[in-house]
Amino acid sequence: MSQFSAKAFQRKIDAFCQLRLTPLFEDDELPRLKWYMHTLIQVRKSAPRTSGKTDWDVVAAACGVDAKLLANNARQIDPAFDAIARWIRDARPSATAATSEVQRTQTTPRTKAAPAVPRPASRMTKHPTAARSAPAASTRANLELPGALFEVWEDPADFSEALQLHLRRHGETYWTLYRGIIGPDDTTDKNTLLSWIEGRRIPRTTESFEILSRIERRYRLPAGYFKAKLPHPSRSASGFELSGIEPAERRRIAWHLPEDFNTLSFQKRAEIVDWVRRVIISGTTDYRKYQAVAAKQRYAIRFPGVSYGGRAPRDGKIVVPANYEATWVEDPDLLSGVIEAPPALAMEMADLVRFKTSALTSVGFQRNGVWGEETASQKIEHLGLMFGALAAARDGEVKGYGVPVRQLTFGLLIFPGVWDWYLQWRETRRGFFTAWEVDMLRIALAITKEGTGWLRQHPELLARVQPIAGLVSQNEIDYANADWHGACDDFHKHAAHRVKEIQRIARVHRDPFESIMPVLEAASPVGEYRKITEEIIRLMPDEHRYPRPAAEAVRSFLMLRLGLHLGLRQKNLRQLMLNPKGSMPRSERALEKMKRGEIRWSDREGGWEVFIPAVAFKNAHSSFFGDKPFRLVLPDLLDLYKYIDAYVDRHRSVLLRSAADPGTFFVKTVKTTSTDAAYDTTSFYEAWRLTIQRYGIYNPYTGRGAIKGLLPHGPHNVRDVLATHILKQTGSYEQASYAIQDTADMVAKHYGRFLPQDKAALAARILNQVWEAA
Repeated sequence: MSQFSAKAFQRKIDAFCQLRLTPLFEDDELPRLKWYMHTLIQVRKSAPRTSGKTDWDVVAAACGVDAKLLANNARQIDPAFDAIARWIRDARPSATAATSEVQRTQTTPRTKAAPAVPRPASRMTKHPTAARSAPAASTRANLELPGALFEVWEDPADFSEALQLHLRRHGETYWTLYRGIIGPDDTTDKNTLLSWIEGRRIPRTTESFEILSRIERRYRLPAGYFKAKLPHPSRSASGFELSGIEPAERRRIAWHLPEDFNTLSFQKRAEIVDWVRRVIISGTTDYRKYQAVAAKQRYAIRFPGVSYGGRAPRDGKIVVPANYEATWVEDPDLLSGVIEAPPALAMEMADLVRFKTSALTSVGFQRNGVWGEETASQKIEHLGLMFGALAAARDGEVKGYGVPVRQLTFGLLIFPGVWDWYLQWRETRRGFFTAWEVDMLRIALAITKEGTGWLRQHPELLARVQPIAGLVSQNEIDYANADWHGACDDFHKHAAHRVKEIQRIARVHRDPFESIMPVLEAASPVGEYRKITEEIIRLMPDEHRYPRPAAEAVRSFLMLRLGLHLGLRQKNLRQLMLNPKGSMPRSERALEKMKRGEIRWSDREGGWEVFIPAVAFKNAHSSFFGDKPFRLVLPDLLDLYKYIDAYVDRHRSVLLRSAADPGTFFVKTVKTTSTDAAYDTTSFYEAWRLTIQRYGIYNPYTGRGAIKGLLPHGPHNVRDVLATHILKQTGSYEQASYAIQDTADMVAKHYGRFLPQDKAALAARILNQVWEAA
């Protein structure tokens, strides 16, 4: 066994205890026995024996486990003590040899001309017996648990003060404590321990947390006593052994690992890492697995020059430069990733966006409906995916059609073969049809609709269409040239028929309720979700010592609290402007022009008020608003105003640092690599998701997290929580719609999870009142 280091041998002993001794001891007894075995290994001392047998009374006094229980299980425990004795015996010769080697290499300075004279045997010194007795004294200091001088004390909240208190309580100095808990294989220095006591430093590494655990056992304190008093209790430890994992992933995983990770067996460590990856980092739903794989295959075409709004040419025609093909360089290597659209295709997309978003259409053109900013961005992205699939190489991992990029044009979208190939490609890629394909076909129906379709009103786009084998034939192009409106009518009928066919067999791939099912199944969904905010407060860092982590924790707390109180969509919550106390609030007209709301102090109500004009909402013209603004005074419950005031006065400026203030209530943490403080859709979603990963999902290996079975999700799921909570309490879809600024029909279709058993329980609660009154 001499090939094992002390830490490696400790892991072997832990594996033995886990396998052989777990069924024999209670949860609080086995860790004490393991700690005693670790101490024997650290000080290299065998278990005490009397008349050739283990002295269980001495062992019981040292580890705090009942002596009779130990004696009754002696046959199961003794193999571990025997293994420790063999390891100590085998390790001594190597240690002695190493010491002799060091002594031989330490030579005194000599002059170059001095001859080499052999040292006489009489000058060789031996270590005196007294010197060998020192480890025995150290062993007693390690194994003996000091008694407390007093049992009643006022527990301090500060880590260093608590450490000083228990040193005084047990009559020890930092030096005696150091000798009592530090073994020969430990790298922790006595000055490190002194810096903890004086409050100059705090434990940070996995080894430091192991030292804290030893102090807790030595002073008979509850496990985790000192860690709970650290100024940053949620901070991840450093020094985890995660070989083979990239640094970026290692940083994400480290937050969710237990402090004793390095002392666990390799199988247990692999189990923990796999659980963290599967449950916390990626989520375990089928859709998340599909999304993780699909995200690695980039194939879309981007339209970076296309923006919301803009003015169209006076005649409404799309003008393409005559030499655009000469200026476009097509690189086959780019077809396996995201590329920018060629100029002609980009101009076509820009004209479509102008047509659907501008205040007025060009003379001679008609339209039905207008796209908002978010809808326009979504349509650009979805059409970019379609063109990217057509252009992707056939033999690549995307397995596209390989259409040359210069041949891509919106004129292709009136040919049924193009759409049929794309629909089948998506079905093969995902495994089944979903509502996504139906939405894409509805785009095609809208742009080819008679009288108002954008594509139908631009026959000049057909001039750029070239035959593509298997998709578009020359005969189809000739027919469209001869009868453009007839070709559009034929495609419109084809697309409408495909919509009905796909709707019949489409499946739901992403269940919006799956990630929050434990919350929705609770009797009080809002009360269950509120536990996450309580976990944030419990693990909040000390603002004075860690200002930026504290500011991020307060921001996470307010994200969830405002989401639960307001029920807003992500866009409205993210774009909420801030109007501090003492400032003049923005007028309704100014907010309508910005299409944003603001949070402001109301002197009349004496509280924080959220005011959002109706035009800022996605469903601005629904019956809920009636063209009237949304206004709600936030309740001052569970210190909400306290944290809003602290965030506005101190924490928000810490997050901004020296960056330009975007004026929104929520701002990002400004770093060297990220100087823009404004959230976008993706970054706000990731911030919410990170909060759920750190504080929401219960981690059985660390004990952190609020809700068992929860999975990562974004801010939109809060609307599901609110709607389901009100449905369970009242049974009214109408009242549930008030909480999320929507209609009863939308709640019934998309938000509320009101199962038959919930309906029956609500009715029974009312009927049971009759029997209770009898």
